[in-house]
Amino acid sequence: MRIVITEFISLDGVVQAPGGQGEDDDGGFAHGGWSHPFFDPEVVGGSFTEAMENAEALLFGRRTWQTMAAAWPERAGDPFADRMNSVPKYVVSQTLGDADLTWNNTTLITGDKAVDHIRELRGAEGGDLVVMGSPTLVRTLLGEGLVDELRLMVMPVLLGGGKSIFPADGGLRTLELVSTAISPAGVHVCTYRPAA
Repeated sequence: MRIVITEFISLDGVVQAPGGQGEDDDGGFAHGGWSHPFFDPEVVGGSFTEAMENAEALLFGRRTWQTMAAAWPERAGDPFADRMNSVPKYVVSQTLGDADLTWNNTTLITGDKAVDHIRELRGAEGGDLVVMGSPTLVRTLLGEGLVDELRLMVMPVLLGGGKSIFPADGGLRTLELVSTAISPAGVHVCTYRPAA
């Protein structure tokens, strides 16, 4: 399976709380919902639709999973929501238990064995293992060299601080730009893969 990261990201590299106020206020982050003015169904939405069409499963960190699990089951009847609800999901967590896994088709990956388990998933036959949001998890995956594709929706906004997906370990990681599209609102949808 390929691990594909798909993220809303600001020009200054922030991925925190793109969906709404209260989604993630850690560190006093006050700009929840910052992606909404730049979303368009054709370019930005089309990128998510394409990612979901190739998804064999979804992989989340705990906080993103909890946000998604609270939102998507209520949206049944929409083709994208139906796909989100039916596809197998994995959540990495130290604190959730099996009884907490209320979202259909979710499997718990315990945090202490997460990297090994994700390596096994990546080595299995299948389509894409798509990660949305989950900045702590994505940072770990990038740091471990486990990301096969990075799809960034770069939005024309500066947020002045917040959570990032990029490792701060001083490591050099060269990527190759595979494709790009620009929305009418100036969002650059850039797909990168690790350079050979």
